[in-house]
Amino acid sequence: MLGLIGAVLPAVTEIIGRFLPEDPEKRADAERQIQAQLTHSLAQIDLAQLGINTVEAAHRSTFVAGWRPFIGWTCGVALLYTYVLQPVLVFGLAQTGYLVALPGVDITALMPVLMGILGLGGLRSWEKIKGVAR
Repeated sequence: MLGLIGAVLPAVTEIIGRFLPEDPEKRADAERQIQAQLTHSLAQIDLAQLGINTVEAAHRSTFVAGWRPFIGWTCGVALLYTYVLQPVLVFGLAQTGYLVALPGVDITALMPVLMGILGLGGLRSWEKIKGVAR
């Protein structure tokens, strides 16, 4: 979230800067207020998303509550194939005389998804520790 604030704040202050006071102290104070409001707004968005995640995770339908595990397993299988199975299979096939280049999986697009899921995984561990996990 701090990276987003750092990226958005200069553009916001540049646009709003036309209306800010000329006095450097008042201008700095106004910029701090803008940053505080932006931080508060982004925190509210995060809290709303957490509420949605909680409702989704409690749902009985696998199609609603199971999409995160599905994405996690998909990323896990892609990592397993990329770093374990594919090299072992290529080596094993080469030892038997079959020089085959097995297709690889481009995991550069999967890594941000996996890192996001792993970041949310800490919340799931917290739920299990507190005994609220189903």
